[in-house]
Parts: sequence; structure tokens; C-alpha cells
Amino acid sequence: MSDDTIRLATVGRILRRRWRLLAVLTVLGALVGYGASVLFPPRYTASASVLLPGQWEERELLTQVDIATSSSVTDRVAGKLGWRGVDGAELRDRVGATAADGNIIKISGTAETPERAQLLADQVAQQFVAFAAQIAGDGGDPDAATGAEELRQKVLETNRRITDLADAADPGQTVESVQARTTLEKLRTSLEEAMTKLEQADPAAGRAGLVVMGPAARPTEEAPPTRTQFVAAGALLFLLLSVVGHLAAARMDRRLRTEDEIAAALRAPLLGTLDVPTGRRPDGPGGLGPRARLRRLLGADTRWDLPAPRESGDEAGRRIRCRRVCARLRERLPIPRRLLVVVPDGDEIARRAAGQLVTEAKGDPVLRVVAVPVDRPMVPDRETETGALLVLSAGDWTAGELAGLAEACADGGHEVVGVVVAGPVLGRPARTGGRLPDDATLALAVPGQVTGGSV
Repeated sequence: MSDDTIRLATVGRILRRRWRLLAVLTVLGALVGYGASVLFPPRYTASASVLLPGQWEERELLTQVDIATSSSVTDRVAGKLGWRGVDGAELRDRVGATAADGNIIKISGTAETPERAQLLADQVAQQFVAFAAQIAGDGGDPDAATGAEELRQKVLETNRRITDLADAADPGQTVESVQARTTLEKLRTSLEEAMTKLEQADPAAGRAGLVVMGPAARPTEEAPPTRTQFVAAGALLFLLLSVVGHLAAARMDRRLRTEDEIAAALRAPLLGTLDVPTGRRPDGPGGLGPRARLRRLLGADTRWDLPAPRESGDEAGRRIRCRRVCARLRERLPIPRRLLVVVPDGDEIARRAAGQLVTEAKGDPVLRVVAVPVDRPMVPDRETETGALLVLSAGDWTAGELAGLAEACADGGHEVVGVVVAGPVLGRPARTGGRLPDDATLALAVPGQVTGGSV
């Protein structure tokens, strides 16, 4: 197919001409999505928030997020919950944590029921706070805490002694007294700076303990993907695959669609085109079987990648086209003018066009119509004919199939004198007295039957 397959107009033509088939496939995809949702039981997600007081950098918050979902915390949660068959490794897949604005860590827990999801989120938050407090040293070595407190007390005592010494110094304005008071103030400043650095070096200094901001709310809706999402995803997936399948099939299709391509494949001149009035374009033989009825019901019995049939003109215009083709044949054929009309077997449009030619030829030239199977073409041997005329419709046959028809004509001793391309048009005009009846036209497709102008 040409580059037209990638245009939105082409997709619109698929949706317009194959909407029944696409609707059935979409419903089928929805059923598949519903079946998939049965295999995945519904799950619920609850969330709890933990506040981290103090000043925290972004990387420190990310570290706390990793701690909240670590195996150390989930193992503790599994021990507290005591759910049968659920260990810390499985809980780790059900637990999530994210850092939010305001030094808040949101902890989520997913379970089969809303009650379990709420309980899981609360337990993870509590165990995370306890584990973080243990790491920060809130429950650490008491000797280290006592030593730090004693150091602070000694610094305060030293600061008071410095104040006393400064007050007891010579209040005069001698050089020695001024130097002594200056030295004591410097010592006081140095002690205060050392104490400040000591407090800043303490990892837990200036930070209170982590706080759980209330219990988790019990979820009221399922966590995605829900059953509705499964159904919608299945329907959308099947619809997209159907459209893509139509485009891929059209791209790989090698059937010829224009008169020039058909004439080039047969290496014969194009003698004209004929319009065949029909209510819709037939799509091959066997239109009465169960498979054909199903294709007709789904709208798959017509080609979507071909232009829509034009509105039918009047009977006079179609007869003029046939007469012009017959006139060109008379110019190309010697007397007596006898011609073998080759029609691909199953090409209903071409069969009707051949009937029109027989009717308008009126025995000059004498036309013998044969239906030749395309898969194994076999043309009758030459008798009194002076050539072969190929009548076929566009968009149904590949270049290889047409080449096979031309070779079969050559094997039977028939020279291909020209090609006539038939196309369907909408509408069914009223019959006239000079037109061939429908039952007589059907007989033209019988291989080997000779017809002429007297029919």
C-alpha cells in the first residue's frame, strides 16, 4: 500500500467501513480484560505520615525513605502483625515510602482488605519511628550521654570562674589590668564557640524524635489497576491492535489498484473501463455460506482500502463505454473477428462486465467467455479465435497472478490483444428491452461457452 496508510483519513476510513468488526473485537478485548482482573484480586492502599522535626537536607530525607522500606523495618512489622504465610520479604513489596514537602515521609501499605491495609501502614510507621530513634542514639549508650552532660556542666562552671576572675581583677586602667580582662574575655568566647561546635557535632542535637501524625485512614476504593481499568485497557488494546493489523495488512498487500498497473503487469494495452451497477462490492465467491454470512454481518465482506464505488450513471452512458471497447476491438482484430474473453474465476464484477460486452458486441466480434481459476490458470486451446481479451476488476489480483493469466493465454496459443478493467458503481438501473437478461448473463461464466450477437 502507499504512504496513505499513515494518514488519519485512512484510520477514519477503517473505523467507518469496519466499525462492526472493530466493535466486536473491542468487546472481546473488554472480556479478556475482565478475565485478567479475576486473576488479580483487588487490593487496597492506606497511607500514614511521619513528621521529621528540625532541619533536614534532601539527601537525609531520602535516607530516611530507604530506612522506612528496609528489611529491618519490614521484618519487625511482620513479627508484630503475625500474618500467616507473610514474611518481611513479602511485606517489602507491599510497602512504599516517599518524601513530601515539610519534612514529611508518607508511608503506604497495600493489602487484600481495607482493614489489613490500614493496619499495615500504621505498623510500618510505628516500627520506622522506633528503628530511626534507635539509630539516632535515643536509646543508645547511657555513659556517652552522661559524659556529654558532665562536659557541659564543666564548661558552665569554668565560665563562671572566668567571670569571677574578671570582677576581681584590678579595676584600674593600668595596662596590666586591661590585658588581664581582655585575656579572660577571649577565653570565655573560646569556650562558648567550643560548646556550640560540640552541640552541632551531636547527630541528635536540635532534633526531636520522629512523630507519627495520626493513624492511617481506612481506604474506600481499590488500588489501581482496578477491574474497570483492566476492562478499559483490554478494550483499548484490542481496538488499537485491530487498526494496526488493518494498516499492516494493507501495507503488505500487493494487489494492483490502478488501470495502468494492471496493463503493465499484463503487457497489454488498456482498451477501456466499464462500470458495473451493483448495490455493494462483492468480495469473492461463496456468498451463501455460513462464513460469508458472518463476514457480511461483521462488514468484512467489502474492501476498506479501495475507493468507495461512485454513483451509477445512466444506462446510455454505460452502453456507450461498451460500444467504444467493441469498436477498438474491431480495429485491432482481423476478419473473422473471434475473441476469447478471459475472466478470473470468482471476479463477479468482471463477469458482469463481460456480459455487457457480449450484449453490445452483437456478434461483431464473436466473444467466447471463459472463467479461469487464478491459482492454477488453464485457458482452452486456440480454435477459431484471433486473440484473447482479459476482463478483470481492480484491487483484487496481484502482478504475479495476472502474469500467470497472461502465460496461460500464451500456452493456449492466444495473443492478449487488450485489457478491460471493470469497476462497481452504486445503484441498479431499470432493465431495458435490449439488455441481456440476468440468467443469460450468468451463463457467460461457464468455461467454453460461445456467445455472440444473436444471444
